[in-house]
Amino acid sequence: MKILVLTGSPRKGGNSSTLADSFIKGAEEAGHQVVRFDAAFKDVHPCIGCNQCGMDGPCIFKDDFEFVRENIIDADVVVFATPMYYFGISAQLKAVIDRFYAINGKIHRPKKAVLLMTYANTNPSEAKPIDLHYETLINYLGWQDAGKIIASGVWPVGAVKHTQYPQQAYELGKNIG
Repeated sequence: MKILVLTGSPRKGGNSSTLADSFIKGAEEAGHQVVRFDAAFKDVHPCIGCNQCGMDGPCIFKDDFEFVRENIIDADVVVFATPMYYFGISAQLKAVIDRFYAINGKIHRPKKAVLLMTYANTNPSEAKPIDLHYETLINYLGWQDAGKIIASGVWPVGAVKHTQYPQQAYELGKNIG
């Protein structure tokens, strides 16, 4: 399988990046082809709604989103890894998702999706906005949820390493299929 991992954490070695690392390790050990795009360290211009792409053509911006465009269309699985930032996905990952507009017609085909999310608090209700956004997005695209790791109570960099969540992400990657 071809897997595209999209991360949104601007913290090097952050908790959601650790989950992405664990998922990737499992997926590669299972023989899958994995590519990763760390949105926070790339140049992705926000969509400006100019509609030059017509929802299925070239974007007016020539930036690092071209890597996503090249890899998402043929991907069998798309993984979204994000920390919760003010009760939503990170702005860096959101900018990438918004640019899906320019390839809308090309990505409406069966795919699997995974959500890897971290947040500092422990109240499960606070994870609902991101979970709902993810569910709405994949429903619109016609993709199937292949699993979620929603890691609560992890704020300082590295906190997730002392939990069961990295192992869960590893197992999800190893058994994706």
